[in-house]
Amino acid sequence: QVQLVESGGGLVQAGGSLRLSCAASGRTFVSYAMGWWRQAPGKEREFVSGINWSGGSTYYADSVKGRFTISRDNAKNTVYLQMNGLKPEDTAVYYCAAKVSGSSYRVTLNYDYWGQGTQVTVSA
Repeated sequence: QVQLVESGGGLVQAGGSLRLSCAASGRTFVSYAMGWWRQAPGKEREFVSGINWSGGSTYYADSVKGRFTISRDNAKNTVYLQMNGLKPEDTAVYYCAAKVSGSSYRVTLNYDYWGQGTQVTVSA
């Protein structure tokens, strides 16, 4: 069992930055690949970024490539999402999720555990 708790969301002006954190409970964090997803009001949940167990492989949605950076610290059981150059269209609830390695990062059903989400609001 893995519990995920996101933090770091908030209100920021366009062009600003935020760093999201996702703290995982349990001693098996290193066994999981991690993903960040987001859901805006009235829209489906969409993939933002993913990272494998070691941090050696990362994946991004085209909409955030070059602006967002995912990383993880397995000693701290934490995954991060550094978001720079934020745009109003980045406004959403951001979720972190954990999955067993080997399946696609871009499919919600492949994830075994989800956090409760943290709100990110970007003003124009």
